[in-house]
Amino acid sequence: MDFGKGCHLHLIDGSAFIFRAYHALPPLTRKSDGLPIGAVAGFCNMLQRYIDGNNGSDAPTHVAVIFDKGSHTFRNDLYDLYKANREAMPEDLRPQMPLTRRATEAFNIACKELEGFEADDIIATLSCQARDAGGQVTIISSDKDLMQLVGGGVEMFDAMKNKRIDRDGVIEKFGVPPERVVDVQALAGDSVDNVPGAPGIGIKTAALLINEYGDLETLLDRAGEIKQPKRRETLIEKRAQIELSRKLVELDCNTPLDFTLDDLEVREPDPETLLTFLTEMEFRTLTKRISDALGVAAPAIPDTDPAGAEPGAPDTPSALPFAPDTYARIADMPALEGWIAQAYERGYVAVDTETTSLDEMRAELVGISLCIEAGQACYIPLTHKQGAADDLFGSDTLAKGQLNSDAVLAALKPLLEDPSVLKIGQNMKYDAKIFARRGVRVAPIDDTMLMSYAMNAGLHGHGMDTLSERYLNHTPIPIKSLLGSGKSMITFDRVPIDDAVKYAAEDADITLRLWQLFKPQLHQTRVTTVYETLERPLVPVLAQMEMAGIKVDRDTLSRMSNAFAQKMAGLEAEIHELAGETFNVGSPKQLGEILFDKMALEGGKKGKTGAYATGADVLEDLATEHDLPARVLDWRQLSKLKSTYTDALQDHINPETGRVHTSYLQTGANTGRLASSDPNLQNIPVRSEEGRRIREAFIAGEGKTLISLDYSQIELRILAEMADIDALKEAFKQGQDIHAMTASEMFGVPMEDMTPDIRRRAKAINFGVIYGISGFGLARNLRIPRAEAQGFIDRYFERFPGIRSYMDATKAFAKEHGYVQTMFGRKIHTPEIAAKGPRAGFAQRAAINAPIQGTAADVIRRAMVRMPAAIADLPATMLLQVHDELLFEVDENATDQVIAVAREIMEGAAAPVLHLSVPLTVDAGQGHNWAEAH
Repeated sequence: MDFGKGCHLHLIDGSAFIFRAYHALPPLTRKSDGLPIGAVAGFCNMLQRYIDGNNGSDAPTHVAVIFDKGSHTFRNDLYDLYKANREAMPEDLRPQMPLTRRATEAFNIACKELEGFEADDIIATLSCQARDAGGQVTIISSDKDLMQLVGGGVEMFDAMKNKRIDRDGVIEKFGVPPERVVDVQALAGDSVDNVPGAPGIGIKTAALLINEYGDLETLLDRAGEIKQPKRRETLIEKRAQIELSRKLVELDCNTPLDFTLDDLEVREPDPETLLTFLTEMEFRTLTKRISDALGVAAPAIPDTDPAGAEPGAPDTPSALPFAPDTYARIADMPALEGWIAQAYERGYVAVDTETTSLDEMRAELVGISLCIEAGQACYIPLTHKQGAADDLFGSDTLAKGQLNSDAVLAALKPLLEDPSVLKIGQNMKYDAKIFARRGVRVAPIDDTMLMSYAMNAGLHGHGMDTLSERYLNHTPIPIKSLLGSGKSMITFDRVPIDDAVKYAAEDADITLRLWQLFKPQLHQTRVTTVYETLERPLVPVLAQMEMAGIKVDRDTLSRMSNAFAQKMAGLEAEIHELAGETFNVGSPKQLGEILFDKMALEGGKKGKTGAYATGADVLEDLATEHDLPARVLDWRQLSKLKSTYTDALQDHINPETGRVHTSYLQTGANTGRLASSDPNLQNIPVRSEEGRRIREAFIAGEGKTLISLDYSQIELRILAEMADIDALKEAFKQGQDIHAMTASEMFGVPMEDMTPDIRRRAKAINFGVIYGISGFGLARNLRIPRAEAQGFIDRYFERFPGIRSYMDATKAFAKEHGYVQTMFGRKIHTPEIAAKGPRAGFAQRAAINAPIQGTAADVIRRAMVRMPAAIADLPATMLLQVHDELLFEVDENATDQVIAVAREIMEGAAAPVLHLSVPLTVDAGQGHNWAEAH
């Protein structure tokens, strides 16, 4: 067919397909010889899905997959630093690149690339040719650089989001129409491709300027008219750089191609050629599927992975299409009993709850969804109300066609508590607490959020939407589309049942698909032990702690709030006196004007808004020179304590229990540390007297005592172990004061002559080194000259050279492998480790600290997992975990017994996996309130 009017050309961005396939799937090797083939498997699956999805009446007449060939293009001749920041291709991906070309040819799809030109230029040239010939073009990519081609019969299709991008979509992205995209990009630059652009001008500002002046050339010619001095100066001085940037971002529509549009006509694959390639790659599942579709016998191929199919293959559950209209609504008990029977038969079921709130202790159960097979899910509505979805004050009458909650829970309870049936969830702790409040103890469980965290900490988030889009290529129904937002936001019980079925059942469906994908990957990525011993068993422990809560005295908080308010007023008066005038202390703008305009203190820097920066770092530097910034720091600390704790904690007291119920997030920190929220009880300051006093409001119940057990300097002990520092290890073995010992070693001060100030400096260095503190940072902490602080750090490394060796070895490991590990095998990925500029220093410090902090986190997790069984027969409840501390509520007559049992569990938590040469020791305290106990 000659290309012309009525023809439709599809251009597939090959690189996008490859990298999507590579990052979406776990490492996969060919069984016969160990050749990496994970990206090839994913690429083939994506091509097959593309073919399956484009065979209707609107199917393309012409199609090609366009690849990059080599790294040097004409743009490198224009600017030798073009794409200089790009990371090297992963070693296991390199041998797969030519195989993706062979795969394209095996599917009988045109495969095109050109030396010296990027794939985008080939796509641009073909798009222009097809448009000029009167045809239509669909570019299958989400690459923003290609958006300059949209219009006049050319559109883009983002396969990841199943979204078409037309002229309006480009305007939404860039703020300008497609023909002006290159002008905006020329100004904004591109850090990924190392296009310099105009310093200080981003996409939004660039769009405003182009819309105002019409085009880039006019803008640059009239730059002298711009009122903002810095922007005017940038556009005038950097004109050559901006014009170069435009050449770098503008696609070449005149690439010299050695083929024509007619060569891209859609062709059916040759069965023998395609099956031969798939057989060679040992893609058993895909080979069988295509063989069945073609009606030919499938060649015999050995399994390529433990699951018997390459991850994400088209006929595996994760790749089946999502069909919300097929999800079932359960409206009678026989139907529910049928689903329960199927769950028993399979031995597993994905479960999700819909509620009226994210607060598990107050949320009401609205409905339950189940999934037993990918694409087969149901929703059981229980308490949906009558009336329109947008009616905030609608009827409280239950909508018709819903089952009785008690009857449904009674029917589900045996299944949810049956040890022979696995219950699968995403953030299962939430659902477990919802069921627990209704008398149902869900066990055993698997959690896809925690599986992702165990495998991919540091690489991406672990929420359902993120995982679904990344691993299932599916964007879930957004909750905002049902509930709305802001003042008009409704609760889930106001959502129409038909809409709720699609949303809730889809959640369960996604969860099951993720579980089927992740479960074998745990073994392949060698983190099964981390998941099974540190993540999964911690869920019920945290759920019990959160439900127990801790008693808080509202009167104590109220008195503290009043005291803080009075002290803040006194500080304000002192600040106004030092300033010589009254002003709003809480206004950064007014404070900056006082410090840098009126008082003329050094170090004033203005931001984009024209206001001076007055952050804590700025004030801490200035506090060494003047009392006013020091008093402002004191005022801010009190203000934060009042607003964040003494005021806010009163709102968090549950009216039914009289207790505060925090929520722990296992995936909140890459290192394995728990995060606390609603309220956050882990960030209550303990360095200041006022901060410590807040703990006085946390009290024991009637006839009870609070017990605190806290690991002593656990991160320093782990550092001594991991870096093999004999002096530190010996000091810990002998029970010495490690900070005093360090001070004596570094500063030559005998232990008997040690002063609190010298010990404080050594303590700051001890802990600072773990976090990679700089001389500048230590100087700020100790409020001493930077040179003196750097001298401390230099002497520290001289005295303990093993620490420097540990740091260097850890950074090298991270750069080679892309992750670091704790002593228990937890992987913390370090994707920024090869970054340049300021990000590099942060990434390296994080990589150095992660194995230490992560090992400490793993130790206390192991203790928490063992603790419930150890204290089961004692009158004690574990209430809180705060970094290295566990807090218990105990009968007054059992404190000594509980301390002895809990201390034994904590001090022995590393065994039997690790036999540390440095002892772990635990300090214990007790009292009526948390401050006394700690």
